[in-house]
Amino acid sequence: MRTLHVIIATAVALVTAAAVHAQKGIDNPMTRAVLDVYQRQLQEDPTDWETWMRRANEYYNHDEYMRALNDIDNALKYIPADKRDDRAAALMLRANIYTLTGRHAEALADLDSALALNPNDYITIYQRANANYELGNYDNAKEDYKRLQRINPRSAEALIGLARVAVLENNLGLANEYLDDAVSLDPNNADYYVRRASVRKQMGNHSNAIEDLILALSTDSRNTRATQDLVDYADTNYADVIAGLTSAMQSAPKVGMFVYLRAVISQAHFRYTAALDDFRRIIDQQLYDYHGIYASMAECQLALGQYQDALASIDHAISMDANSAAHFVLKAQILRALHRDSEAVDVALQSTVINPGLTEPLVELGICRAATGKWEEANELYGEAALSGNTSPMLNLLRAQVLAEHLNQPVAARRFRELTAQAEGYADTDVNSLKGFALLMTGQTTEARTWMNNILSTVPDNDGFVNFMGACFFSMDGDSDSALQCAAKALDAGYANYYDWMDNTSSPVTVKTLRDDLRFLNLIERHNRIFGR
Repeated sequence: MRTLHVIIATAVALVTAAAVHAQKGIDNPMTRAVLDVYQRQLQEDPTDWETWMRRANEYYNHDEYMRALNDIDNALKYIPADKRDDRAAALMLRANIYTLTGRHAEALADLDSALALNPNDYITIYQRANANYELGNYDNAKEDYKRLQRINPRSAEALIGLARVAVLENNLGLANEYLDDAVSLDPNNADYYVRRASVRKQMGNHSNAIEDLILALSTDSRNTRATQDLVDYADTNYADVIAGLTSAMQSAPKVGMFVYLRAVISQAHFRYTAALDDFRRIIDQQLYDYHGIYASMAECQLALGQYQDALASIDHAISMDANSAAHFVLKAQILRALHRDSEAVDVALQSTVINPGLTEPLVELGICRAATGKWEEANELYGEAALSGNTSPMLNLLRAQVLAEHLNQPVAARRFRELTAQAEGYADTDVNSLKGFALLMTGQTTEARTWMNNILSTVPDNDGFVNFMGACFFSMDGDSDSALQCAAKALDAGYANYYDWMDNTSSPVTVKTLRDDLRFLNLIERHNRIFGR
C-alpha cells in the first residue's frame, strides 16, 4: 500500500513508542559507552566469551543482527563444553537471529543443538516447532506442538501452532476448535485474538479475522500488532475492514481508536471525504485533542482541493506543536497549491531549521525554490537531500527534471533517470519504483510500455492508485485514449486526490497533459461526489 505511513506515523501510541526507541538507539551516549567498555575488554581478552555474549545481546536488542551474529559466533568458539546452559542460551540467540533474517534451516540446526543440551526447555521446543513449520516439516512441527502440550496442557502456543498445521491439512473444523480453545484460555489477552486472526486469515475466513483484530483492540487499544495487521488487511479487504470498524463504533461510540483507525485507513486508501468526516467527528466529540489530527485533516483537505481549509487546519496543528518539521512541510505544500510560492519557501525553510537531519524538508524546500525559478538552488537542495540518505526514485526524477528543463544539463539528467530505471529493491510490479517513467524519459519507449502494461494487468487495484499512475504514464507517453481509460478506472475505484488530478504541476509524474482534454474534464465532473463536491 502506498501511503500507509500516515496510518502509524501519526498515531499517538506509536509515536510515543518510536520516540522511546530512538532514545534507546545504538547511537545513544549510554549505549555507546557500554559498547566501548565491551570493546576494550575484548581487546584485552579475545577469548572472553561472556563479553562476546553481552555485546551480542546488546546488538540484538538494537536490531543490529549481523553484528550480533558475529559476536555470538565468537562466543560459541570459547564457551566451555561444561557450560551447558550458557551454550544453550548462545545457540538460542543465534537461532533467533537466523529466524529474523529468514535463515530457518540454520535456525533449526541451532535449536536442535540447544535441545540436546536442555531437552525440555519450553521456549526452545516452541521455536523449533515454528522453524519446522516455516521449512515445511509439518509432521515434525506438529510433534513439537504436541510436546508443548504435554509440558503445559494450557499452552496457547501449542494450540495456535496445531491450528496452523490443521489448516494445511485441510482440517478446518479441527483448526477452529484449536483456535477457540486457545482464546478461551485467557479471553482478556489481546495477543490471542491477534494470533487467531492470523490463522483465520490463512483459512480465508477474512470477516472473522477482522473481527478478531478489532476484539484485540477492544481489549488493548495500544496493541500495535493488531493495529498494523488491520491496516495491512485493508489493502485487500478494505470494505470488510471499514464495515468491521463501523460496527465496533456503533457498539462503542466513545472509543476514539475505532474512529481514528477508520479515518486513517480511509485516508490511506484515498477516501478523503470519509476520512475527513471521521477526523471532524474525533474533534467534535472531543475523543482526542492531538495536533496530528489537525495535520491529517489538512492532508485530506489538500488532496480534495480545499486549500484554504487545509491551511487553517495545518495552522491549528502548528499552534499546538510548532516543533514538527512535517507540519511545516505540509504547510509549504498547501501554500504552493495556493500559488503562494514565496511564502511556501519561507515555511519550507523553517522546516529545515526545526530538524536539519530530515530529508523531506530539504526536498520540499527544493520544490519551493523550483516553483520560484531558483533552479540552481533547487538542484543543490536535491543533492543535499540525496547525501542525507534520500535516494528515492521520485527525488532522482525531480533532479533530472530541473537539470533537463532548466539548467541545460541533459547528460546529468539522463544519469539520474537511468539510476531510477535501474533502481534495485523494487519488484517489477511495484509502480512506486517509477522505472517505466524513467525508461520513457530516456527514450526506451517499448520497455517502458511493457513495464506499465504488465503492472496494469497483474497488480490488483483496489483503490485506484495503480490506474492513476497508468493515467500519468500514458498521458506523458502521448496516448490520451489509454490515459483516459486508466483515469476512468482510477476514479471508479475511488482515487479521490483532486490535487493530483487537477492542480499538481511540481511532480515529474502527472496527468497535466490531460487537463485540456474536454473528455477528461467531463470525467472529473461526473465523479465530483468522491471529491465531496
